[in-house]
Amino acid sequence: MITFLACIALLIVGYFTYGKFVEKVFGVKEQRTTPAYVNQDGVDYLPMNTKKNSLIQLLNIAGVGPIFGPIMGALYGPVAFVWIVLGCIFAGAVHDYLTGMISIRNRGAHLPELAGKFLGKFMKHVVNAFAVLLLLLVGTVFVTAPAGLLYNLMNGWAAMGLIIAAIFVYYILATLLPIDKIIGRFYPIFGALLLISAIGVGGGLVITGAPIPELSFKNFHPDNLPIFPLLFLTISCGALSGFHATQTPIISRTTQNEKQGRFIFYGMMIAEGIIAMIWAAAAMSLFDGYTGLNDFLANGGPAGVVAEASKLMLGAIGGTLAVLGVIILPITSGDTAFRSARMIIADYFNIAQKKLTSRLWIALPLFVLSFALTKIDFNLLWRYFSWANQSTAVIALWVGAMYLFIAKKNYWIAMIPGIFMTMATMTYILNATIGFNLPLNVSYVVGAIVTAAIIAIFFKAAVKARANNLPLEEDISNWNKVA
Repeated sequence: MITFLACIALLIVGYFTYGKFVEKVFGVKEQRTTPAYVNQDGVDYLPMNTKKNSLIQLLNIAGVGPIFGPIMGALYGPVAFVWIVLGCIFAGAVHDYLTGMISIRNRGAHLPELAGKFLGKFMKHVVNAFAVLLLLLVGTVFVTAPAGLLYNLMNGWAAMGLIIAAIFVYYILATLLPIDKIIGRFYPIFGALLLISAIGVGGGLVITGAPIPELSFKNFHPDNLPIFPLLFLTISCGALSGFHATQTPIISRTTQNEKQGRFIFYGMMIAEGIIAMIWAAAAMSLFDGYTGLNDFLANGGPAGVVAEASKLMLGAIGGTLAVLGVIILPITSGDTAFRSARMIIADYFNIAQKKLTSRLWIALPLFVLSFALTKIDFNLLWRYFSWANQSTAVIALWVGAMYLFIAKKNYWIAMIPGIFMTMATMTYILNATIGFNLPLNVSYVVGAIVTAAIIAIFFKAAVKARANNLPLEEDISNWNKVA
C-alpha cells in the first residue's frame, strides 16, 4: 500500500516540478495567437476553455490503454508501478506536451506534417500511412472492447452485432460533426462516470486495505516473459503512448492560449497515469496473486478483471457504474481516433473540412475498413496495436528532440526517452513472432545497433537543420490561406 500511495504522490509532484521545468524549456508565448482563432472554421478550429479542453484531452487519450494495459502489465509485479511513474513523468507527459505545443506553433498540424517538417519529407509519407493505420487499429479495438463490456453488463440480452452497430453510429456522428456539438457537450457527463470509476476503485483499495505489493524489481510474470521490452509495450497508455500524438493536435486547434498547454497536455497525462496506477494495483491485489490473475485473464480477459474488481470494491450498483465509466474510456478515444484519422488524411491531401461532404467521403471508407477489422481476434489486434502505438511515440519524441535542438534548448528531455523507446520497440519487433522472430539475445544486439545508427542520423540531420535555420513556427499571417 505504501508503494501505491507514494507512486500516486510522485505523479502529482511530477506535474508541479518536472512539468514546470519542461514548460520553461519549451518557452510559452502567451501573446501569440493560437490556431483556434486564426484558422477558426466552426468544425475543427474553434476556441474552447481550459476546463473543456482538458476534459476532452483526458478522455481522448484514456481509452482502454490505461486500464487493460496496466492489468496485463500487473503480471510482472510492482516493477509496473515504476514504469508507470517514471514513464508518465519523464516520457509520456513530455511527449504529450511537446506534440501539443509544437502543433500549436504550426497551425495545429498533426504528427505526419510535423515529422515531414522536422525529420524530412519522406517521413511525412511514412508517418501519414503509419498514423492512419494506428488510428484504424485504435478505433477498431475501441469498438470491440466496450462492446464486449456492454454485452456482459447486459447479460447478453442485446446482440453483440447490434451493440457494435450502435457504437459505430456514434463514432460516425462524432467524426463528422463540429467538435463542440457532440464531443464538447457529452464529455462532461462521460467525465463524471470516469471519475466515479477511478476514484471508486482506488478509494476501495485504500479503505479495504487491499494487499497491494510493495516495491520490487523482481519479475513475477507466471510465464517468465521478459520485462524488457515487453512491459514497456504492454503498458503504453498510462506511461507513454504514441496514440496521444494523434490526439493532442485535435486540442491544439481549440486551445485559447499557450499558457494553458501544461495543464491540458502534461497534466492530463499525469491524470491518466493515476488511472493506470489504480488498475495495476487492483489487478495485483484482488486475484490471489499473479498466478490467479493470469488464470483469470485467460478466462475473462482484461474486461473480466475490470468487472470483477469493480464489483468487489463497489458492490453490484457501484460496480456497474464503475464498469460504465470504464466503457466510456474506449468510446471517448475511439470517436476521436476516427476524427483524427479524418483530419490527418484531409491535411495530407489539403482538403478543407468546412463542408460536410468533404468530411463524409474521407470518413466513410475508414469505417468500412474498421468494421472489417472487427472480425479479427482482439488479442492479435492488440499485439499489432502495441508495437504500432509505441513506434509512433518514438517518432513523436524524435520530432520533439529535433525541435528543441534547432531551438538550442534542452533537447535531452525528449531524446533520452526517445532513445530508450527506440531500443524497446526495435527489440520487440525483432524478437516477436509477429515480427522477425529472432532470439531475444540477438534482438538486443541488433536493436542496440539500429538505435545507435538512428542517434547518429539524428545528430547529422539536426546539425544541418540548425545551420539552415529551419523555421520552428509558421507565420501566423499565412495560416488562414491553407485552412
